Amino acid sequence: MEITGRITKDAKVNETKNNKRVVAFSIAINDGYKTKDGEQVKMTTYIDCSYWRNDSIAQFLKKGTLVGLYGRLGVSAWKNKNNEPQASITFHTNDIKLLGRAADQKAERHGTSTTTEVVYADTKDDLPF
Repeated sequence: MEITGRITKDAKVNETKNNKRVVAFSIAINDGYKTKDGEQVKMTTYIDCSYWRNDSIAQFLKKGTLVGLYGRLGVSAWKNKNNEPQASITFHTNDIKLLGRAADQKAERHGTSTTTEVVYADTKDDLPF
């Protein structure tokens, strides 16, 4: 599955109880539609994401960055302290494609873009460093 959106806040690197590092971030996907009356309705969907393969990507996942992600949806279920069922959905990312920052998008509109494409893939052989 592929999704594209903007990072909502700078990514964080978290460590699990088993000393594994995971990059946690969320993206916003903007969408919308027109009503019968021609009114434009804008909608934003927020998706929590995780990336387990290389935590150095976190330095590039800054608020406003446009990213293309490839991965799968995962569901976690548990019971809260009141024994009520809870659930969350996370996009488990396998590949990350940096598509540009908000500032780059403004520069592109003025013909001065410096955006470069960087892809973080599933295998270490595909990494640019």
